[in-house]
Amino acid sequence: MSRPVSAVSQMLERNQALFVGKRLLVCGALEDDYPRQLAELAQGLTVFTTDYCYYRSQQAALGDAILFDHQLGGAPRFDALLLLMPKAKAEAQYLLAMMTPLLESGADLFLAGENRGGINGADKLLAPYGEKPIKRDSARRCSLYHGTFDKPVVPFELDAWFSRYECQAGDTTLTVMALPGVFSADGLDLGTQMLLASLPPVTGKLLDFGCGAGVIGSVLAKRNPALAVTMVDINALALESSRRTLAVNGLRGRVHASDVYSDIAETFQQIVSNPPFHAGLKTFYAATETFLAKAPEYLTANGALTIVANAFLRYQPILDAHFKQTEVIAGDAKFKVYLSKA
Repeated sequence: MSRPVSAVSQMLERNQALFVGKRLLVCGALEDDYPRQLAELAQGLTVFTTDYCYYRSQQAALGDAILFDHQLGGAPRFDALLLLMPKAKAEAQYLLAMMTPLLESGADLFLAGENRGGINGADKLLAPYGEKPIKRDSARRCSLYHGTFDKPVVPFELDAWFSRYECQAGDTTLTVMALPGVFSADGLDLGTQMLLASLPPVTGKLLDFGCGAGVIGSVLAKRNPALAVTMVDINALALESSRRTLAVNGLRGRVHASDVYSDIAETFQQIVSNPPFHAGLKTFYAATETFLAKAPEYLTANGALTIVANAFLRYQPILDAHFKQTEVIAGDAKFKVYLSKA
């Protein structure tokens, strides 16, 4: 059995007597293999993740014990919940509201995470569900809080958690639906605005990679009714947001999970993206660099990749190495829009 890698999991390992014999539900910002050890300690284990990359990495070991989705339902059946704090406080609130109806009265509530990630707000996060939690451990800038689930909760209503706003991209108006923590949940970001303003006409089949709330693919589908749009992301909350954004605007598109190109088996005339470069609280480039380097394999002859990126990111050398031609078609001090032709 591999040792925990993250500081949070190492802290949990020191306190794992708390999980022995529990019917345990684990969710949140999972980073390593530690849940596999919890499977040996707990009476029963369910790991719920909204991260398709993590799901794929653990599915062989955990089997049916790990679930990937935007929502988990059912009758109360757990007597302990371990939430690993996600980056966004709103996402933590969403997960708690969804998970607590699945807990039996008197269940243990555990919150663990890095101090810079909001774990010290555990008192407020758990206030709707029980009395003030105690801090069980604190080390290496991480903390573990322990409370008890002893307040009544209402059934989880997914629709209540969507934000809704109107955005304007050139002459295209779009209604955006987004769940907590999803990119573009609060408004259209400046980078995506620049991308949509500078895109040349698109036809045929289009891939919106890292779709977030579905803004790029939906705007382009609205501009080009004949466009066949596919949207992919690793985040289940993003995928459901994209489905809702398409639906509320009366648009059609295919939306599914993919860890970079893991679940993509076709080619496209266009790939368009505002690619992510953060994973949780950390800056993470590997997935985006793989996305750029392998993009020509998923483009038709003379197909094009168009991305927007922070100006400081060194994507030009990667694009130059894998595409016949790359040019910057828009930019300012913060962002650049690259157009690369296969």
